[in-house]
Amino acid sequence: MSDAPAPEEKLSYRLISGPDNREFCERISNALAEGYVLHGSPAAAFNGTSVIVAQAVVLPAAIASADAAVATAVDDLEAANEDLEFDGEGHA
Repeated sequence: MSDAPAPEEKLSYRLISGPDNREFCERISNALAEGYVLHGSPAAAFNGTSVIVAQAVVLPAAIASADAAVATAVDDLEAANEDLEFDGEGHA
């Protein structure tokens, strides 16, 4: 039996931030190499001294899982609303 610690599970979502420099770009590149994909646009702010940037990254499986959950919720909502009659003004 091994006493080695279990590998840490990857987070589905990460927000990577820091000064806009080579180290930040390397951190993003490493996340991409680990299987993450960019999520949304990067953000940038000036703190009075330097530019601070942030980029969200997600695992593709997390996106697929979230999309499936939304699709199921929409289907459930549509099924629940099939029995309702609307008055044409958005009221049941």
